[in-house]
Amino acid sequence: MSDTGMLGLIAGGGRLPFLVAAGAKRAGLRVICVGLSDSAEPSLAREVDVFCKAGVARPGAWIRKLKKHGVTAAIMVGRVAKEKLYTPWRIVRYIPDWRAIRIYYWRLHGKSKLSPMLLGALADELASGGIILENSTMYCKEHLATEGVMTAKATRPSLQSNVDFGWDMVRKLADLGIGQAIAVKECEVVAVEALEGTAAMIKRAGTLCKSGGWILLKASKPDQDMRLDVPCVGPDTIRSLAENGSKCLVIEAGKTIIIDKPETISLANKLGIAILGK
Repeated sequence: MSDTGMLGLIAGGGRLPFLVAAGAKRAGLRVICVGLSDSAEPSLAREVDVFCKAGVARPGAWIRKLKKHGVTAAIMVGRVAKEKLYTPWRIVRYIPDWRAIRIYYWRLHGKSKLSPMLLGALADELASGGIILENSTMYCKEHLATEGVMTAKATRPSLQSNVDFGWDMVRKLADLGIGQAIAVKECEVVAVEALEGTAAMIKRAGTLCKSGGWILLKASKPDQDMRLDVPCVGPDTIRSLAENGSKCLVIEAGKTIIIDKPETISLANKLGIAILGK
C-alpha cells in the first residue's frame, strides 16, 4: 500500500480501472490517473482526483505525469487492444518514446517478446524511473473469484468430464503463453484464444458449435505476475456466453477478477450460466 497517501493509476479501457479507483479512494488515497490514449474511458476522469492522458507507447510520459504529483506507487489495469499494435503505420501512430525503445531493444534484447516478458520489462522500466507497480488486485480483492461454485446453478454432472479435460488443456495453453482461454465440448477443444482476446474467441466458438452446450475455461499464467494482465471476466462475458450457447464458465480462483462480481453472478443466475472457481 502507498505510504504517500497517493496512488498512481495507469488506465486502459473497461470497468476495472473504475473498480481500482473506487477501492483506493475507500482506502483514503488520492488517485492520480494516467489514461492511455485510445483506451481509457473519458468518464474515468470524474472518479479520480487527477486525470491526464498519455500515449500507450510512451511510458516516459506516464512516469513524468505521475511523479509531477509525487506518486511513487501505481497500479496498471484496463484493456489495451493488442491488435491495434499490429496495424499498418503503427510506428507513426504510436510514436514510442526513448523508454519504450529501451524496453524493446535493450531490456528484451535476445529475449522472448511474449506478453509476460514484455510486461515485466515495462514494470522494470517504470521502477527505474521511480514508479513501482503494485499488485493490481490490491484495491479490488472483493471481486476475485473464489473456489467452488459461485452461482445458484451448479455445473451439470454431464459437463464434469469437460471441466476436468478442459482445465488440464487450458493450463497447458497458459504454460505456452499463447492465450488464457479455451472452449470445450464433449472433451474436444472447440476454440483457443490468441491475440483476438476472449470476447472474439467466444463468438468464434458459438459459430463453430451451433448446437451449444460448450464450456469456457480461463486460467492465469503459471507464474502469473499479479501486477500485470490479471485475467478478467464480467457481465459482457456472461451475456456473450449465453448468446453463443455456452452453459458454464470455469475460472481460476484467487487469480481471476470478476468485474462487478455481485452483478455478474446475478446475471449468470438469470441467464443460466454456471460459474466455477478452480
